[in-house]
Amino acid sequence: MEHQEWYLEYQIHKNRPGLLGDIASLLGMLSINIITINGVENDRRGMLLRTDDNGKIGSLKQILTRVNNITITALRPPTLMDRMAVRHGRYLEQHTEDERTYRFTREELGLLVDFMAHLFSKKGSQLIGVRGMPRVGKTESVVAASVCANKRWTFVSSTLLKQTIRSQLAQDELTEENVYIIDGIVSTLRATERHDMLVREILCMNAPKVIEHPDVFVQETEYTLDDFDYIIELRNHPEEVISYEVLKDDEGFLI
Repeated sequence: MEHQEWYLEYQIHKNRPGLLGDIASLLGMLSINIITINGVENDRRGMLLRTDDNGKIGSLKQILTRVNNITITALRPPTLMDRMAVRHGRYLEQHTEDERTYRFTREELGLLVDFMAHLFSKKGSQLIGVRGMPRVGKTESVVAASVCANKRWTFVSSTLLKQTIRSQLAQDELTEENVYIIDGIVSTLRATERHDMLVREILCMNAPKVIEHPDVFVQETEYTLDDFDYIIELRNHPEEVISYEVLKDDEGFLI
């Protein structure tokens, strides 16, 4: 039988000595392997497990419900959120009203890069918007995540080193193994018609696309935020307000 992974999470009410050892011994007796284990916030512990007999998971749940001092909070096939929680010891912060929106600060760049690398590794089209103030690390994080995902990255438009506005791409750049990076301000307010055609072609490709400043992009095109699979917000600190006012000239135009 094919091996299957499971995510086990439990709340610790009283962390008595030997509790983890008892649970590990139980898993060993059931021939369930522990892949990864970590604390995941608020006195909770998460584990990635692997077994070749899913019936053992039912037995595990029955036994753990009788263990004093813990309460099972999750026992399921692992989601991306679960894998991130076990690897980094905390859950990703999601917007309370939009589950597609994830929030990070500069102190969490490692978590952000790992998260985006998982997204880039998925098969098929991914449209990801990245919000953030200038010089907060948006583009650098996308490039680092591309490297982690073993993908090439292509700047369609950017201001990272100097203003980049591409009107065409080489044949080897038009592949599903590329991550395409688009600056929503540059592409909608400063570009040519040929660049606009290229952006539309890329957005139809079966590959990961990252649009920085997605709010400006949707204001100037027929796309909406509903077209995005994920929105990532990156701040210098949790209280920072992401605003485009600092990017406007004296007449109110984005610069």
